Amino acid sequence: MVSPPPGAAAAAAPARLCVGPGPRPLMGSQGHPGPPGNCGPGEGEGGEARKLQEGRVARGKRRKGKGKGKAGAGQGGRGSGAEGNPGPQKAKEAAGLGAEAGTSAGPGEEGEGCGSVEERERRIVRGDAGSAGAGKEARGRGDGKKEEWRVRPGRREDARPGRAQGRGGQAWGCIAGAGAAGEAMAAATEEEAAAREPAGRPAAGPALLRLPEELLLLICSYLDMRALGRLAQVCRWLRRFTSCDLLWRRIARASLNSGFTRLGTDLMANVPVKERVKVSQNWRLGRCREGILLKWRCSQMPWMQLEGDSLYISQANFILAYQFRPDGASLNRRPLGVFAGHDEDVCHFVLANSHIISAGGDGKIGVHKIHSTFTVKYSAHEQEVNCVDCRGGIIVSGSRDRTAKVWPLASGRLGQCLHTIQTEDRVWSIAISPLLSGQLMMHLGSDFPPGAGVLDVMYESPSTLLSCGYDTYVRYWDLRASVRKCVMEWEEPHDSTLYCLQTDGNHLLATGSSYYGVVRLWDRRQRACLHAFPLTSTPLSSPVYCLRFTTKHLYAALSYNLHVLDFQNP
Repeated sequence: MVSPPPGAAAAAAPARLCVGPGPRPLMGSQGHPGPPGNCGPGEGEGGEARKLQEGRVARGKRRKGKGKGKAGAGQGGRGSGAEGNPGPQKAKEAAGLGAEAGTSAGPGEEGEGCGSVEERERRIVRGDAGSAGAGKEARGRGDGKKEEWRVRPGRREDARPGRAQGRGGQAWGCIAGAGAAGEAMAAATEEEAAAREPAGRPAAGPALLRLPEELLLLICSYLDMRALGRLAQVCRWLRRFTSCDLLWRRIARASLNSGFTRLGTDLMANVPVKERVKVSQNWRLGRCREGILLKWRCSQMPWMQLEGDSLYISQANFILAYQFRPDGASLNRRPLGVFAGHDEDVCHFVLANSHIISAGGDGKIGVHKIHSTFTVKYSAHEQEVNCVDCRGGIIVSGSRDRTAKVWPLASGRLGQCLHTIQTEDRVWSIAISPLLSGQLMMHLGSDFPPGAGVLDVMYESPSTLLSCGYDTYVRYWDLRASVRKCVMEWEEPHDSTLYCLQTDGNHLLATGSSYYGVVRLWDRRQRACLHAFPLTSTPLSSPVYCLRFTTKHLYAALSYNLHVLDFQNP
């Protein structure tokens, strides 16, 4: 019987296995270098602390029979256990397998563990008897694949390396688990932040995206609405870039009711231009949803005005103020205020300087302060006052008595007539020129047929105005061109009297007819009517007495109802 060399007994000592999800330093060999053995699955290579050596030598002697015949001539190091993912063997079985040193490796090389190939780093710490060299190849679990191991010098372990290593393996596992959860939470937070923040310019892509923004704005300014919409679908950065108001102003000025006047003044600067262009397409195509805001029991001849989020409408001898709900297509049922003072129906009223100036069928003019209970009325004409206007502290009224009168709005001079203008017929409508000349400047037209009365008139600028009336025509006048003939006219196709008109100051024109509550939309660049909306049926035929609209809604006052056409949500 051949006894093993002295180092084999120590090699047969049970190895300590430290299992952890990440790499940990391994103890170097304390014996002399020799040929490595063919380790079992999950077995590693390394040294053990000198403090634990004596006890393990004694235990190894009792098990030396298990290592006979398989130990090599060289003295293998006493391992402290493989790092990585060991097999299901127990520590004692792993120690026995580690003692069976093979002869496959050449002399002078230290045997390496056949643990998981996921391990990438090892530390070799010098022992008392010497240091072991690092192996360059490791055999897998029977699959024959070889991996290179990167070896770097590490810090020297002190006192009880096995215990420290075990604790370190546990701590490493906790840190690794916490790190994975932290990385997942950080990734989710970054995604949410990226969704909230505007997209940055792409770092790579077509050369178009790398141009300066000023030059890109110039190029995109030549695109039409459809091309800009398609460009916005390329990426988030282009979507943000193509929403710039500068790109849509030119398109908006050519659209219907987009909030821009003919001179380019933006009347709704707080609303994105792109959103207004979207809604303007519904006006062009006639897409809307009809609704009724108010109803009254007896027939009325209502007049109305809009101011901010409030609607003022006359009913009999009262003027009521309502507040719009946020959608703009409905009203709060309880009125904000009620303004009274006339003995007969209110025929007309305007809003000016926080005042309501009303004209009544009793021949009186009423002045009401909107935010107080102050109300003054005074006799103005011998017959009913059909119309009134106010601008620059001046009130002008027109009556069936064939006169137009000028009044001051100053509180100390209310009711004092400043000037009286005699006319040849009843005065149905009045509008004060923005020039505020206070004098009769000219007569418009000369070849009107008898009965072609004007029922509504409005200024667009100091030199241009619109009119409509009994002769079924809408006329556009330019005082710079001619006062005898209009420069443009549109005829009502059903030969109906036009009671009222309204314009956006640019391309859109709306008129109210005398039969069936027909509201017509006109594009002033065309002769024909664009769309017609009959708001009443045959038994309840009614004229449209008054029209008002915003960029999203149109309001029409008829004999029994107040209608709304919602173009924002058709």
